[in-house]
Amino acid sequence: GQKLVESGGGSVPAGGSLRLSCAGSGFALTAGYNCVGWFRRAPGKEREGVAAIYTRGISTYYADSVKGRFTISQDSAMDTVYLQMNDLKPEDTAMYYCAADEGACWGTYALESAKQGYTNWGQGTQVTVSS
Repeated sequence: GQKLVESGGGSVPAGGSLRLSCAGSGFALTAGYNCVGWFRRAPGKEREGVAAIYTRGISTYYADSVKGRFTISQDSAMDTVYLQMNDLKPEDTAMYYCAADEGACWGTYALESAKQGYTNWGQGTQVTVSS
């Protein structure tokens, strides 16, 4: 089946950086899906949309909590979507998931999984930021 695979998580001190990667296993991610998003879920909290990218253009979307610190990008040659996370804070600690939708990103709704309707989800990669 078509699976999304995340990688790049880890443990860093506050102020550190990580780059998460999302790729398709057995299928072309950026060629087959028009909207790819990153979500996170911290223990005891609801899943939160972090960033999303329209793979056919240049549109990107960010949660207010990560603007200026996180950058979502794609490398079509590598068929990978990245989430560069800088100036990490303890409150960024969570399991991070990537998700893909064949449809175009619905603007800022791309950060709301129920409204965007992502059809393919990865298993997640853990990010832990220590104070």
